[in-house]
Amino acid sequence: MSEKDTVLQTDDIPVQENKMGTMPINKLLITMSLPMVISMLVQALYNIVDSIFVAKISENALTAVSMAFPIQSLMIAFGAGTGVGINSFLSKSLGEKKFKQASDSARNGIFLAFCTWVVFAILGFFFSELFFKAMTDDKEIISYGVSYLRIVTVVSLGVFMQITFERLLQSTGKTIYSMFMQGTGAIINIILDPILIFGLLGFPKMGVAGAAAATVIGQIVAMTLGIVFNTLKNKEINVSLIGFRPSARIIKKIYAVGFPSIIMQSITSVMTYLLNKICISFTPTAVSVVGIYFKLQSFIYMPIFGLTNGLVPIVAYNYGARHKSRIISVLKLAIIISVSYMVLGVTIFQTVPQLLFSFFSASDEMLRIGIPALRIISLSFIPAGFCIIIISAFQALGHGVYSLIISIARQLGVLIPVAIITSKLFGLSAVWTAFPIAETMSLLLCIVFSRRVYQQSVAVLDKPIN
Repeated sequence: MSEKDTVLQTDDIPVQENKMGTMPINKLLITMSLPMVISMLVQALYNIVDSIFVAKISENALTAVSMAFPIQSLMIAFGAGTGVGINSFLSKSLGEKKFKQASDSARNGIFLAFCTWVVFAILGFFFSELFFKAMTDDKEIISYGVSYLRIVTVVSLGVFMQITFERLLQSTGKTIYSMFMQGTGAIINIILDPILIFGLLGFPKMGVAGAAAATVIGQIVAMTLGIVFNTLKNKEINVSLIGFRPSARIIKKIYAVGFPSIIMQSITSVMTYLLNKICISFTPTAVSVVGIYFKLQSFIYMPIFGLTNGLVPIVAYNYGARHKSRIISVLKLAIIISVSYMVLGVTIFQTVPQLLFSFFSASDEMLRIGIPALRIISLSFIPAGFCIIIISAFQALGHGVYSLIISIARQLGVLIPVAIITSKLFGLSAVWTAFPIAETMSLLLCIVFSRRVYQQSVAVLDKPIN
């Protein structure tokens, strides 16, 4: 009896080809991605609504939340980066018909999410004040920031588990449930924001802490839904932790792809922190502008990330199943969709930046700094649309190190150095040119590495396995 036959007999799961290996590519990508695109748009909406309500407290409150953004991004980096590793390894296992291995990867992923929460809870509780004091000596900003950051870190179990359970659903093609998870959590956050911030309906007025509380409550609700959906609806994997023991082999496999993604996304947090440091040397208003940009930018980037959430398991599955033509077709389609959407984003940022800032109770000073900032930064959107798809393909094909190299070169090798140099030579208004310059370099690296990955991993799929 072959090893494959053994695996299939030890799993209480019917052996049949997953839709990722059979459904027409156009329909498959839309089916897999559309629910995630919708949930990402809702996610982006709640991010913006969060800041809109905080801005009504004061500009200092908005600045404090903007300063906390790098830490929140770091949390997402660890959760989503590990999720990329889980997603890729699990989908590839399904493509190879190794169902027990797929379930083991899911259980180990849940274990890693719990461990990550413990680390961030400890760091957030003890070091939040130190973080803000390293950025500013404004006592009001520090007070707002510490109250916000301690809540979103200490009570962050929801965000790590939510991301993990989403990735498990995406890995098996059940993205509709991911949409319900994210959407429900985001809607609850939006509803609770004004209630907890301003003390409506008999609730205490919590201010900035209320925004943090609304965020973590929404995440916990999404986590709960994730547990329910994966237990009742995700029949291709078993997520029960009864009798579970961590597997060093599987964790190593997960992080082989996931760790470069963690580092890549963590670099974004470092970049944002350093950019805030550059901006606050001019004025705290510039930090608020950066914070608003990243909130607005999420409306442009989040749908593309939703697209890649559907793309990664498709590529990984068909890589495991050795379906070369399907890999190429889905990547071409994803690039067309991504770049087209980015063209829309550039158009909006170029034509109505003042309208965008009006949602955040923008002062004249904020408009003076922010309008040219949005117009300059948005020039980076179109090359980014191509790069996001290619980088996701690298991760799905097991070449996450290329994604890491591109991210380090783009953000720490180009963006921050250019921002520092231009700020010294030409002032704050020139800092924003670092974004399109860095993205152009990223595009060139993507083209070079994509040729190498194609030869190493995709072209060889034509050859039979020895």
